[in-house]
Parts: sequence; structure tokens; C-alpha cells
Amino acid sequence: MKTLLFSVVLLFTTAVNAQKTKSPEKQPRPTSTKSSERQIEAPQKESAQSLGSNSTAVEEKMFRVTLKTPSYKAGIAFFCYHLGKNLNIEDSAVVNTQGVAIFKGNRTLPGGIYAIVFPGKNLSFDFFIDKGQDITITADSANLQAVEITGAPENTLFQQYQKFVSTKGLLMQQERIAYTSSRTSKDSLLHQENYNGYNKELNDFRDDIIKNNPESMMTAMLNAMKEPELLKSKPTSRQDTLDNYNYYKAHYWDGLTFMDERVIRTPFFLPKLERYYREVIQQSSDSIIQDLDYKLLLARSCPEMYKFLLNWLTDEYINPKYMGQDAVFVHLFEKYHSKGLSNWLNEKQMETISRRAYMQMSNLIGVKAANLEMVDSTGKSSPLYDLNAAYTLVIFWDPTCGHCKEEVPRIDSLYRASWKAHGVRIYSVLSDNDKKNEWVNYIKENKIGDWTQVYETKEMEKIVTDAQRPGFRQLYDVTQTPTLFLLDKEKRIIGKKLSWEQLNDFLKTKWNEKKN
Repeated sequence: MKTLLFSVVLLFTTAVNAQKTKSPEKQPRPTSTKSSERQIEAPQKESAQSLGSNSTAVEEKMFRVTLKTPSYKAGIAFFCYHLGKNLNIEDSAVVNTQGVAIFKGNRTLPGGIYAIVFPGKNLSFDFFIDKGQDITITADSANLQAVEITGAPENTLFQQYQKFVSTKGLLMQQERIAYTSSRTSKDSLLHQENYNGYNKELNDFRDDIIKNNPESMMTAMLNAMKEPELLKSKPTSRQDTLDNYNYYKAHYWDGLTFMDERVIRTPFFLPKLERYYREVIQQSSDSIIQDLDYKLLLARSCPEMYKFLLNWLTDEYINPKYMGQDAVFVHLFEKYHSKGLSNWLNEKQMETISRRAYMQMSNLIGVKAANLEMVDSTGKSSPLYDLNAAYTLVIFWDPTCGHCKEEVPRIDSLYRASWKAHGVRIYSVLSDNDKKNEWVNYIKENKIGDWTQVYETKEMEKIVTDAQRPGFRQLYDVTQTPTLFLLDKEKRIIGKKLSWEQLNDFLKTKWNEKKN
């Protein structure tokens, strides 16, 4: 099987010719902070705030976009903006019998990449808005490369770039197809060289725009999209790979200052941000916290950039992908949200964030686990801290939970086969005291007698509630069952919310570390 060694081409992900468009969406106020597609609220119509240091408002504090499209004599056209992964509606207008639709509003539009979506929502084209706020667009849907735009001079370079990319992109695609179907190494080499040649022409064209138009919006967008080149294209040692990574990470944001809010309204900023925090930066909470604090500090002078970043980071880490990253969310709450530095959020959103933060604060990796004052089925006191073990597995479960019925026997098998011999002890907590009888019966039927089996009586639960103390569900973030925590000898949390497979691998790693 052949491997195509083509270099990456940096192109706008927007349309350059007769783009087929997903239905644009209104950007609602989110009812929770978690959203994979929409992280921040749509700018409100009544707002007069100008987005970005390079966006200047017209004296009337209003925008007007006139669309002239002879292809249509009726229907609804949409004036949209890119934000995150969505194409969001700024305004809509009826196309009259002369093929004209007028979009307008009593505020200044933030700079960024906008789009016109034609009636039927099947075709659209993108264009820049920056300083100009009174714009006329003449567009024939049969030939979107011939769009004429007046009142927004920044589009001249954008349209030149789109046409060049469209032409070269088609040629590159043809070379890619030819390469994969070539039958000889000579043909493969020819098509790869042709592809690289077209790619170089694209890079040179882009570099010329940046060099000759340093203050243009097109240059700002190209710089923001630019990927750093590797120090060593063919690393031969571990140190070469490490040098490449460090250089790539250090230069990942070259060209983007986090103080130019125009990049928010583009289709490429969010994917670049996601890739950085999910793939580029080290996934330890300390590394992430140090990095995001710096970026939020940079963005404080640009309100919309700051809002976008803080909202996205909050969404990203409220339910983190990797163990231990909940410390990032708690940090965001303590340093920003709880200090009133996210005043655009509504009461319900702040309640969601606050509740989630308080559920995580006492069970972060590395902190001492809260003691659990529980009793066994006979009423005998059996606190967590009375259990002396090299490792303590705390498991919250429900005997009527289908998943628990699958997991608990597997955990018990591993415990008997290996864990117990390595000093592991299990502190097993009934998560619902209404199910005590089912719990006792399950333990007997499945012969799980070697665990410390405990629960909280209703009387104990009432004492905790009346005293307004956090209960075990908050202390251990028990929102589902089974929930597992692994503690070391000093009862510090070293693992949390792992599956039985992950827990077994984690323990094996710990045991191997001791051997070495």
C-alpha cells in the first residue's frame, strides 16, 4: 500500500464555489454550560459593542447589507456569521421581485467571516466584514466566483485568495487522485512532485499577501491559520522528536495574539483551539491551568475573545476526558466564575457551574479523601479511615443497577485473584439506603463477604442534612453508579471514576513501579 507524503495545505474551510450549506441556526442562550457545538451566546441585537480592536463603528451605530441576486425573485435569504462550528443567523430578509434583500440592524457588526445563505438554504458564499458596515453584494448563484462586493474593501484580497485556492485546489485534488491510482513508482513520483509544486505556489501566494498587505484582514486570518513548520522534517532520534514537539507547541499560536476578536467569527479558530488543548498541550492539569491562565490574561482586553475562551474552557473541562483534569474546571470556578468574572452567564448557568465545582472540590486527585462515617448491615460503625490497607478501593453502588450487577462480580473476581494479595481492600458503600434489603440479599447471593460493606442510615442522613454538611454524594461526586475511587495508604485519592479494566491496569502499573 502506498503512502502519500504530501505536505499539508492550509486552506479556508469556507466555500470558494457554490457551497452547499447546512441550515443556519439561531444562536440561543444556552441553558447549560456544556455544548459540543455552541459555547457562547449570540450577540444581542440591542448591543452596540464593537467586537475587536480593529472593528470601528459607523457614526450611526448600525449595519446595512444589501443583497442583489437576479437568480431569485422570492424567498427568504439569511445573513449569517461563523462562530465555532455553526453558521449562525444574524438576520433574515425577504427577497423581493427585483431580487433584492436588505439586512440591517441598529448596531455595529463585529469583524469576522460572514455568509449569505440563499433561499432554499442550499447555496452560500462567505465574505469579510471589518470596518465597512454599509455593504452591497451582487451575486448570481450560478457563478459565485463572480460576486461583487462594495463597501467592504477587505474582500478584494479575500476573493483573489479564494479564486486562486479554487484553481490550485482542483489541480492538487487531481494529482492526489492520480497518485493513488498510479501503477509505477515513476508515475507516483511525478504526481507527488506536481502536487508539491502546486502546494508551493499556494504557499508563495499566501506569503505574498502577508508580505504586501501586512495590515489587512486577510493577512490577520492567514497568520491565525498558519501552522508552524517542524525543526526537523525527518527526525532520527527521540531528542529530534522532542525538539520538534517543543518547537511546534511554542510556535502554535504565532500570528494570533488573542487580542484580535475577529478570529472568533471564523470557521477555523475553534478547531485550532480544540486541537491545541486536546492534542498538542500536555494533558496534565498543572500544564493546562498554567497555559489557560496566560491566554485568558492576554484576552482580558478583548471582551468577546475572553468570553469565548472562558466559556469554551468551562465546557471542555466541566466533564473532562482524562482523570485528574477536573482540577482544571475547579480552578476555572475558583479564579474566574466565583469572582464574578463571567457576568454574562445567567443564573441557571452559574448554578450549574457552582454545583459541579462543589461536587469536585473535595475529591480531586492528590487530596485526602473525606472520611465516611458509615455502618454495616447490623448497625455497627465502620468508618473508612478505620480500614488499614496499602490501597483502598471505595465503590458506591446500587444492587438494582444493571451496570453494577455486571461490574461488582468482576471486581470481586479480580480482588480474590490478585488485588487482595497486593494489599488492596474494598470499602463498599450502598448508594441508596432505600434498597438495604436488596443490598443485603445481593451480598449473600453473590458471596461478597470479604469487602467492608456499609451504608448510611436515614437517621445519619438526616443529621448530615440538618447540619448543612456535605453528604457523601457531594464529597465523592456520586452522580451515577458504580463510582470507584482508589486511595493510597494515607487515604489520598490516586484514581477516580475508573472502569474495572482501567483500575486493574492502574494497579498493575503501581505494583510494577514498586518493583523497579
